[in-house]
Amino acid sequence: MSSHYFRRVGAARPSHLMYTAGVGALIDLPNFSVLVKGLESWSHTGLPGGYLVDEPRLRAAVNRALQLYGRAQITELRTAPWAEGADNSPKDWAAQAVGVPVTPFPQWLRCTACNVLAAIDTGEFAFVNNNPRTPHEAKFVHDCKRGKPLAVAARFTLVCTAGHLDEFPYTPFVHGGTACPKVPRPKLRMKDHGGNQAANVTLECVGCGARRNIRDAMGERGRRNLPACRGRHPHLGTFEDTGCDREATLMVAGASNQWFPVTLSALALPPGKDDDLAELLEKRWADLQPITSRAIYDAFAASPSYAYLKDYDPDELIAAIEARRAGEAGGPAPGPVAQADLLGPEWTVLAAPRPPAPTDDFALETVPVPGALEDLFSDVRQVQRLREVRTLIGFTRLDAPDPETPEIATRVRLARTSQTWVPAAEVRGEGIFLRVREDLVADWAARVEKSSQTTAHREAFARFRTNRRSDRITGPFDPLHGWPGARYIALHTLSHLLIRTIALECGYNSASLAERIYAGDDSDPRTGILVYTAVPDSEGTLGGLVTLAEEPHFERIVRRALRDAAHCSSDPLCAERLPHDPADHLHGAACHVCLFVSETTCERGNRFLDRRFLVPLDDDPGLVLTPTGLVP
Repeated sequence: MSSHYFRRVGAARPSHLMYTAGVGALIDLPNFSVLVKGLESWSHTGLPGGYLVDEPRLRAAVNRALQLYGRAQITELRTAPWAEGADNSPKDWAAQAVGVPVTPFPQWLRCTACNVLAAIDTGEFAFVNNNPRTPHEAKFVHDCKRGKPLAVAARFTLVCTAGHLDEFPYTPFVHGGTACPKVPRPKLRMKDHGGNQAANVTLECVGCGARRNIRDAMGERGRRNLPACRGRHPHLGTFEDTGCDREATLMVAGASNQWFPVTLSALALPPGKDDDLAELLEKRWADLQPITSRAIYDAFAASPSYAYLKDYDPDELIAAIEARRAGEAGGPAPGPVAQADLLGPEWTVLAAPRPPAPTDDFALETVPVPGALEDLFSDVRQVQRLREVRTLIGFTRLDAPDPETPEIATRVRLARTSQTWVPAAEVRGEGIFLRVREDLVADWAARVEKSSQTTAHREAFARFRTNRRSDRITGPFDPLHGWPGARYIALHTLSHLLIRTIALECGYNSASLAERIYAGDDSDPRTGILVYTAVPDSEGTLGGLVTLAEEPHFERIVRRALRDAAHCSSDPLCAERLPHDPADHLHGAACHVCLFVSETTCERGNRFLDRRFLVPLDDDPGLVLTPTGLVP
């Protein structure tokens, strides 16, 4: 390609690079598509230090999730490289040298006029991007007899469940797995015939006249006509050393299951004593591992090199070291465990008897619980300021990372070599924290634990995991591993009811709200719900949400939410729904009309929801958590 062009080809929001199209994903531009390259290609050189995001708890969770014990640690969370003024001065250094690196992919293009199909490196196509103020007009053109028409990406790719992505082998496919008998590197033509039954695209070799339809590569039968997966990671520019033993699957480049992010998120909390210990272990773990007793601690602390140990309580430090060592011995920790570790400290702060002193990132204030709601809530608190940090730690292809079945998806790394940072983004907002009465939930959970309705949900969860168990997984399999319990279903359902009602009154659309459910487990029961804004712009801090926690708004919202839950326009079908065998859906009396919210709002993909646990839909009044005075 010519070197006389501007390098910038588009723009993306930070949240887009975290959840929609991050490292290893394809981004559709107006005229072609690009692939986001691995972290080795990202450069923050010459940028001010503002790209660093400070959140020690999340950084420690990333190291746990990536299994980096005893190896190079993640020490930094970084935003995407960006420089102020790039939009105003598109010819400046910042506009051309700063940004997220991408490469064209797929690299096979088709001329829209003459249907010539060729790879970029054949020289058939020229790259045009001459206007620095309109990077979205960047394109490839073909110099053919019909002028210089646009060349677009040939949309077919090969993927596998191990996360590999590769170009479709057009030349071998047309020739039945062999080379062209007349031309070493033949020119091809691609003709799309349209139609409404899958793809109808003919590939033709100009050199020898061989022809074949792309349908021969589709479906179970078509996989026999495809080559074995080569183990390619184009975002890293590498192939697996050991190859790949999985089947390659034909996929259109814009398919939604081409890329799924693996992320972690945490709220920035006021600093505490435990945070100082966690940060110390992160920074000096290699030095502190030998400290297993008070005698060893005293010997280390007497050394000038370890004088800093005197700033920490010996027993607490030894306990923290033992806890971390136990975590290492436990083997790989799946995603949900890392998330639970992040939620614990948040619950401790949000539910503390006395709110902590406010900081620039966090401010919590208790408001009176309306008298009519005292039998349901023990605390209502306004989170007047909060900061959420999100980080990308990998991605999967074909198989989405599922909290209920974490072992099914193969996580792909973001870098070819060990890196000390991962991409991150932060949002600021506000929220409402609700603590449901613990005695109420405990009595209710004991009542419904052995009910037929709870049993139906639990058995459906086991079928869900069993049906999605991958043949690639060997070893013990517990179909109930990760079962959240009836306590979670009730709290999650209440959260959705409140979100749908709040969205009608606070001025935010429901997609701008998010939830965090603090349900814990039998050994550490919790009863909290946090509803908060999760948008990366100023809309999330306008105050429209926290004011709804005050009287008389909050009582009105709760009563309206429960009243709406008693009826659904899909009743009686919705009200009677339970996942009986062989069904494996993870919700009961819930649907798009009454409970479901957007994917950006729900933390569990609209699973584990059932109205019958909050309002009377069955004949058994013992199923209902809500106190009698609030039942509609």
